[in-house]
Amino acid sequence: MVLVEEKKGHLIPNGNAHQGVNGTLNGGPISAVTGTISAAEKKQGFPERETWTRQMDFIMSCVGFAVGLGNVWRFPYLCYKNGGGVFLIPYVLFIFLGGIPIFFLEIALGQFMKAGSINVWNIAPLFKGLGYASMVIVFFCNTYYIMVLAWGFYYFIKSFNSTLPWSTCDNPWNTENCIETFQLANGRSPIIEFWENKVLNISDGLDEPGVINWELMLCLMAVWVMVYFCVWKGVKSTGKIVYVTATFPYVVLIILLVRGVTLPGAYDGIMYYVKPDWSKLGEAQVWIDAGTQIFFSYAIGLGALTALGSYNRFNNDCYKDAFVLAFINSGTSFFSGFVVFSILGFMASEQGVDISKVAESGPGLAFIAYPKAVSMMPVAPVWAALFFIMLLLLGLDSQFVGVEGFVTGILDLFPGKYYMRYQREIAVAICCLLCFIIDLSMVTQGGMYVFQLFDYYSASGMTLLWQAFWECVVVAWVYGADRFMDDIARMIGYRPFPWIKWCWSFITPCVCMGIFLFHLLNYKPLTYNNVYVYPWWGEVIGWCLALSSMLCIPVSLVYKLAGAKGTFRERWEYLTKPVWGAHHLEYMAPDTDIKSLASLSPGTEENKVIIFESVM
Repeated sequence: MVLVEEKKGHLIPNGNAHQGVNGTLNGGPISAVTGTISAAEKKQGFPERETWTRQMDFIMSCVGFAVGLGNVWRFPYLCYKNGGGVFLIPYVLFIFLGGIPIFFLEIALGQFMKAGSINVWNIAPLFKGLGYASMVIVFFCNTYYIMVLAWGFYYFIKSFNSTLPWSTCDNPWNTENCIETFQLANGRSPIIEFWENKVLNISDGLDEPGVINWELMLCLMAVWVMVYFCVWKGVKSTGKIVYVTATFPYVVLIILLVRGVTLPGAYDGIMYYVKPDWSKLGEAQVWIDAGTQIFFSYAIGLGALTALGSYNRFNNDCYKDAFVLAFINSGTSFFSGFVVFSILGFMASEQGVDISKVAESGPGLAFIAYPKAVSMMPVAPVWAALFFIMLLLLGLDSQFVGVEGFVTGILDLFPGKYYMRYQREIAVAICCLLCFIIDLSMVTQGGMYVFQLFDYYSASGMTLLWQAFWECVVVAWVYGADRFMDDIARMIGYRPFPWIKWCWSFITPCVCMGIFLFHLLNYKPLTYNNVYVYPWWGEVIGWCLALSSMLCIPVSLVYKLAGAKGTFRERWEYLTKPVWGAHHLEYMAPDTDIKSLASLSPGTEENKVIIFESVM
């Protein structure tokens, strides 16, 4: 006989039996209340899931993934544009109302289910479309994001010249309009001509792909080879590499800050960055920018955080980790602003113009404004090389952890009986090769237009917000927020602060849907440099990219409900039963101290004992 107590729908061990925690026990033909567990694979001798060698590997991998190019080139620009220091008020508010709750949710889900972005939704199988949606998003993200690294690598190589090629007008790609002084009438800066005429060799539109830039293609190939060898052996190797790729950019940022603040005009640049403009708090766009930046910079909705969490020990304190990682992420964003604006202040001072004339965001900052500023410094090639190696490493760990998340999700779809030697290495190779083939369209003369299509639609704010909204709804309302809080308590030994549950249930979904609707209602057709307007068929392709992930959720839900039998209520109950893994039997120790995990009054209807028969 096996005695199991049920508290608030959870099965809790009473004696020396295993527990199924809201699930069916399969240690023999044992039946329980809801869900299924299969420990068959455990007995077959298949390789167990990898875990991090040490917990710091996980922290560094999350830092490497979430802290990326957006922290350096997007946040500082948003901060100066939206009222300087005042922008931190909505930014910090959204950290606690949206960023940390969903960041923690994704890591905790991965750790609890020990699965990647698809199988983690075995917690509510009807909504497995969430996993497929995140796989589509991260695949698109892996495909186009690496182009920034290819451009950075190209600039890095070109930095090894005594005279930087983007600092003069006497190169083959320069036109007669090239002028080395700042933006004279009908004049073009040499850095802009280097970027558009040499690096991109840009055509007149999306309908003119032109020829492949072979130098850029070789840089792209080199970066993909680096990504492959960072990921091919799994978390054991990834966990070591991130110590370099995640920490070295901080060393470079500090060096660049020390250099930046010693330059003339640096103080004016920094004051321009942080000086508060209180009137901005009344503008809706400021709040929308703050919320959107949180979802971008915290890498939410991509499934990679879930994959990283799945390699944690079952009892790892992921609640504490979430706060530490949020602090590092947002702190890096704010710190980067001082680096960027000290340099931009120097650039504006040298050219005698207002800082607003040189402030840029995105690739414009990385490949136009900053290289221009660097070219004005003494020993310019050294500072250029430092900046671009930082850019490369900042993006490289985000890239290979994204690939890791995608490959983890794919491999989790194949049960242990399909295990074969070198399956990870083969899966990573196929993923990298497929992305590289798609990337070839972005190293043509029309490649920038293709890149912007992917960037604007496939992993845009709307797709990530849609994903985050449904994650909260499914965990809080389908599986149950209290139920998941109990599961977390079983992992970490205590219940997180109740505001996390309130955020999952009410606040965060409302924030996500509010910003989502704002983006939808204020949608503007995509343009390049505010001049070239994409053709109608280009926008159709863009919306297909966006909807390919967003429709995964409703289409999968309708398909599963339609394929099931019985009344709607019976189908719903059957399809929302969690499917547990073998590790739940192993880790849910029978001597768990339940008093600290659930507050139930003894003798109440909620606290009853159920007896199961076992033939084990």
